[in-house]
This record gives sequence, structure tokens and C-alpha cells, in this order.
Amino acid sequence: MNSPARTLALFISDLHLQESHPRTAEAFFRFLAERAPKADALYLLGDIFEYWAGDDDLDTPFHQRIAGALRALADGGVAVYWMAGNRDFLVGQDFARAAGLRILPDPSVVSIAGQQIALVHGDAQCTDDTKYMAFRAQVREPAWQQQFLAMPLAQRKAIIAGLREGSRQAHGEKSYEIMDVTSSAVAALHEATQAATIIHGHTHRPALHLDEQSGRRRYVLPDWELDAEPVRGGWIAIADDGSITPHGLDGQPA
Repeated sequence: MNSPARTLALFISDLHLQESHPRTAEAFFRFLAERAPKADALYLLGDIFEYWAGDDDLDTPFHQRIAGALRALADGGVAVYWMAGNRDFLVGQDFARAAGLRILPDPSVVSIAGQQIALVHGDAQCTDDTKYMAFRAQVREPAWQQQFLAMPLAQRKAIIAGLREGSRQAHGEKSYEIMDVTSSAVAALHEATQAATIIHGHTHRPALHLDEQSGRRRYVLPDWELDAEPVRGGWIAIADDGSITPHGLDGQPA
């Protein structure tokens, strides 16, 4: 009898964890306690937090609980990897040490079950949204981040709250198409990484995009939301037989 396939890696993104969404947070903690320990590695591909104002905000009980749950998973033998999203790109080495994880650059290429897989958050591929791309370039500059992180924490949080409100208004004025990845950016990523498979989040539009001619595949992760309707969430798993399978929150193949 063949033994069941072993899970080599799990991928999640866009949980937007915040104290005001307790059901989503509890689902994440259940995932870390029940699902993630069965894998060799967990990849967190951005926007795990609704926002991150800096590692000096790590001392809040909510953030301590998240870091502690990730640390427990890592201490149990699961390799944990973190990639910045557009909401939590200020996560730094203090959080990484507390959570027992390794920060990956965007993009990164990993080899899993004999496959080369390109990992990105996904926002850098939304190149039609020129206003966002300009903003992204600004806030990813080390000089900008150094200046921002030098501000008092309360001031940073106030600035972020204003940016979040502006973002909500801007989203209402933009089409889904302009906020999605572009085919040219995806093609460029395939070429730059020489990876036939891409996994990303950001767009909140989970799907498998398959180019049958080239065999290139792009998996889009779901966002998590259990505090409003419709409830949604899930992850992608890669097994040691090379299969790549999206799963719903109930753990069943989606």
C-alpha cells in the first residue's frame, strides 16, 4: 500500500489580522496549531497583518500572541518564511526573531518537490495601477522607511490610518482590472525567474491561471475573512509527489 503524500509546504496570504476581526485571528491560530504542523514549511506571502507600524509595536498582547504562535510552530520543526505585503512591509528582524521565521525577498524562487516556484506578494505585478506603483516605490526606499520609523509610534499609526482610509476610497474608484496583475508583468516574472509556476496573493481573486501552450501556471491565494460575509479563506499545499492543491478553510481541496 502506498503511503499518503507528505505535505512539503503550505502557502497563505492576506489575512489582514487585526484585533477587531477576532474570528479571522482565531482561524489563523487554529491553522497554526492543527494544519501547519503537518507540513515541512509554511510560507506567509504578505498582508498577514492589516498593517504593521514597526517592530516597536510588537509588545501589544495581540501581536505577542501572533509571534508566539509562529514561534511555537517553528520550534516544533516547521520552517516558517515571511514575505512582505503592501500592508506589513515594515516587519523587521525583531519580529522575525520573536516569531522564529526567515524574511524572504520579493520575488523569491524556491525548489519544492523538484519544481522551481516563484513567490511574490503580487502588488509589484499590478503595473497598470500607476499611482500605487509610485507609492510602492516611495515607501520601499530604505531612506523613507528610516525616516518614518524614527517618528513616534502613535504618529506612525495615525499616518497609517489616514493612508488606509485613502486606500479604501481609491479602491472604490478603481476597476478590478487596474488592481489586478498584468499579463506583461507576469510574463516578465516567469522570464526573470525561469520558474514555470508562480504563487502569489494580494488581489483577493483566488484562481489557477494555466497557459496550456507553455505549461506555465499562476496560483492566486485567497484572502481570509471570517468576521463578515461572505466568509472566505484557505491555503495552497504542495505534496512530496509534486501536486499543488488549493484548500478551503475546512481543509478540503477547493
